[in-house]
Amino acid sequence: MTVALMWEARAVPDRGEELLTWARAQELPASPLRRETFRAPQDRVLVITWWDAPYDADLPELPEPDGELITRAVHRWRFESVAAD
Repeated sequence: MTVALMWEARAVPDRGEELLTWARAQELPASPLRRETFRAPQDRVLVITWWDAPYDADLPELPEPDGELITRAVHRWRFESVAAD
């Protein structure tokens, strides 16, 4: 089964590039099948990791950045793949 973990944070205004750099530098204790990093307006950063694991597996996730870098707590979601084209 493929599980995707999504991690999304919003930087303090004008610190989006710093948050992006921080997120890209975070190493996980295990390697996912794939890891992709995105940015969006309003200084938001999204990281998606894909894992070959059961849905409820204990998987490594990116930590919370320093509170002075973000405007709110990180949002996290977990999805199970049902189809790929």
